[in-house]
Amino acid sequence: MNKTVLSGIVMTTFSYFLFSLQDASVKWLVVGYSVWQILFTRSITILLLCLVIGRGKLVRRAISSPVVKPLFVRNLLLLAAWLSYFNAARDLGLAEMTTLYYAAPIVVTLLAVPILKEDVPPIRWFAVFLGFVGVLIACDPLGTGMKLSLPVFLALMAAVFWAIGTVMLRKTALEETTLTQMTISNVFFIAMTGLAVGFYWTPPALFDVALMAGTGVIAGIAQYALFEGMRRAPISVIAPFEYTSLVWAFGLGFLIWGDIPATNVFAGAGLIFIAGVTIIVGERLAHRRAVAVASHGAGADA
Repeated sequence: MNKTVLSGIVMTTFSYFLFSLQDASVKWLVVGYSVWQILFTRSITILLLCLVIGRGKLVRRAISSPVVKPLFVRNLLLLAAWLSYFNAARDLGLAEMTTLYYAAPIVVTLLAVPILKEDVPPIRWFAVFLGFVGVLIACDPLGTGMKLSLPVFLALMAAVFWAIGTVMLRKTALEETTLTQMTISNVFFIAMTGLAVGFYWTPPALFDVALMAGTGVIAGIAQYALFEGMRRAPISVIAPFEYTSLVWAFGLGFLIWGDIPATNVFAGAGLIFIAGVTIIVGERLAHRRAVAVASHGAGADA
């Protein structure tokens, strides 16, 4: 398999594990603090990490970067996704929310063709839909009697906003360094969340400050891994690996809160695993064919 693509898959999967770990940390924090305050502190932590590494050279590059406008639009989309998701969460169960939100990889794969001009072979489509079936089985949304409603629409819009933002990230990842993109993105998030945090600020305890900062460090590493993964692999290849965050979420729920997943969760996780293996095997075979064709062409020319 192309080592660059494989590294992109590994880094993307690792990033979704870290994002799941971040979500577990946030679950502790939202009991006493607003989402605005947590996102604000998280973004400041990530920005400080970027500045410590890149210093003045990074600041100058970020100011003159050609991806400032696209990243501003992408951050607006992500903010819209989170607002839609959290508003829908008031009326929908976790299973319903998770299933609807995981329509995003399908939308990402659909958009990869007209926007990124990617050639998406049938095996990638199969993997995306197989992973989604795994999510359906794991979450069992039909057992809750889910019906079309405003909260359902908001959850679907969150998936669409996230998918468009992911496609935009692939485009900017090919034009700018990861550290620069992280700097620009978190400056925008500090500005956006800073407008609201003044109304929702709660003086934090020392332990909670450390937890928020730790959440920012985890999120910063996750962002770096995700951005690098986007640079190295086509988005239609790594889209199904977003489903792995569901597996990480159930695993962390068991380790931290003692939540024991039902049998359907293990069955769904198995399908998600098969979807990931399908992508890896498919890309490996495609790489072998490409090498064979190139070798045959070289031999014919000789």
